[in-house]
Amino acid sequence: MKGYSITTLNEFIIRRQANIPYAKGELSRLLHHIGIAAKVVNKKVNKAGLVDVLGEAGNINVQGESQQKLDVFADMQFTAALSDSGECCGIASEENQEIITFDDDLSKDGKYIVCMDPLDGSSNIDVNVSIGTIFSIYRRISPRGDKAQLIDFLQEGNKQIAAGYIIYGSSTMLVYTTGQGVNGFTLDPSIGEFCLSHPNIKTPETGSIYSLNEGNYLKFPEGVKKYVNYCKEEDKSTKRPYSLRYIGSLVADFHRNLLKGGIFIYPETASSPKGKLRLIYECNPIAWIAEQAGGKASDGKNRILDIKPETLHQRTPFYTGAHGMVEKVESFI
Repeated sequence: MKGYSITTLNEFIIRRQANIPYAKGELSRLLHHIGIAAKVVNKKVNKAGLVDVLGEAGNINVQGESQQKLDVFADMQFTAALSDSGECCGIASEENQEIITFDDDLSKDGKYIVCMDPLDGSSNIDVNVSIGTIFSIYRRISPRGDKAQLIDFLQEGNKQIAAGYIIYGSSTMLVYTTGQGVNGFTLDPSIGEFCLSHPNIKTPETGSIYSLNEGNYLKFPEGVKKYVNYCKEEDKSTKRPYSLRYIGSLVADFHRNLLKGGIFIYPETASSPKGKLRLIYECNPIAWIAEQAGGKASDGKNRILDIKPETLHQRTPFYTGAHGMVEKVESFI
């Protein structure tokens, strides 16, 4: 029987390392540890209905949202994995008000900081809908050997050196970029490895899916209302009306649109005038993946990756997906 060749995530990372001039193995080890944490969280997600990890943990996170037990577990796992890597001097997480710094000498000498949303879409946990993890890696600004500082985390998205997400769905996938295109890896549970399944992902130039919470329609800016109406109009030349698909998990909605062609919209509203999604650990990594796949990401007027963060948990309106669709909604705005 003829065998077949598989490329694991670790093999792929090491192979690509030669193309990153400043990387000497540290970034590869850091990505490897993120992959390990993803496997641990995936196992817990898959057993969520059988063990005591569903429901609320009784805490409110910095966003004012109830922390699900699985949120807390994921945050702990990724934090521990990043600490163990010895390459990361600090992290920013959706679940924590302040940055977390690692005090051991090895970590303080680390080159990198990580921003993450350990469990995106956690309101879907109890109903068995796809959820995910988002991560973003930057080179630190503060001197190596010192503790990480807030300035390390308030960098524009265009300074990222790696970004990715894990989607825990019917299969578990890790999708990431280091600025050399986007590649997707599916977890093979039989061997416990992420294997290259979606090489060099390219999103279509345009699509027929729009994703937003249309229940907030009356609170949308006028330009977004006009775009939603445009999506519903019949026009065979532009394959309209488009299909509305909205899961309520940024990772799941973005992943579908990345592969199929579509746009994800989370605008400012009357009740959230600055938008709801967080710039640093949600929008920036997703925006870079979108651009690396040939798509676009905007706050409606400006490129997401050029926005200078002023605070750790800064929010922003977010429009991302197929290049032509994002440009179209910008024209309405």
